[in-house]
Amino acid sequence: MKVGDSIIEAGAVCFALQYRPLMADQGVSLQVVGEVEGEKKELLRFDCFDQRPHYHYDPAGKNARFDIDKTTAGNPITWTVKRLKERLPEMLGQAGYEDIAKQLDCDLVTKKLDQVQETARYMAVSQRRTVTHNRGDVVIEAGNLKFGLEFRELPNINDRGIAIHVLSDVAGQEIELLAFDCFEVGPHYHYGPRNQDIRIYWDTTAIPDPLEWTLEQFKSGKLPAMLQKAGYPGVVAGLDTDLIAEKLEKEVEPKAYAIRSAHAK
Repeated sequence: MKVGDSIIEAGAVCFALQYRPLMADQGVSLQVVGEVEGEKKELLRFDCFDQRPHYHYDPAGKNARFDIDKTTAGNPITWTVKRLKERLPEMLGQAGYEDIAKQLDCDLVTKKLDQVQETARYMAVSQRRTVTHNRGDVVIEAGNLKFGLEFRELPNINDRGIAIHVLSDVAGQEIELLAFDCFEVGPHYHYGPRNQDIRIYWDTTAIPDPLEWTLEQFKSGKLPAMLQKAGYPGVVAGLDTDLIAEKLEKEVEPKAYAIRSAHAK
């Protein structure tokens, strides 16, 4: 993996930062970089992601990986900086770079890590990937939820298909909580497009009809859990499940299939 563009020098090592918006996760990667045989090399990497934060010893070599448990560690950036302040020599040794560990100026490293933490926190907010979709051409209300339906044509990526947007009013603003893009080529869905934007791509060999799968999740009672994962527990508390079931059966499902049929090639 290439060294990040934001580099903070700290004597025998430098700290490189970059924001990584992956398909199913995103967050700041903090690399500890040193010179090995005349070339810059990634010695340690801390991927402070939203969903599965973790870190690597010698990523380009033995690549020993460990998870960061957010339940006990709290914020991954704060946890990482604290570990580096307290255990960097030992962690470099574990990665196989004892010679670099012996060259560290620990006072300088501690001072620079304060700058690293400030920069990483700024990047985590300012470079966060979010996506804003249309609300749909047809919007069906079901209590505190709305289902927006539309057929999306995306010539720039040569894809098309029916989309279902799950919407609600949050703090006086209509927000898309979930999005299901049942496309022909790259079908996928989003948890929290406006905050976390976790993207999951369907395997169409296992799930040949993403629209059928999506509607089945709704009808089988998975919406509350999906909304929790998207980060909207307040919306979950106000759900009218009986009304949602009625609207799904009588309006959302038949209208979604009708829209798809109208655009069939």
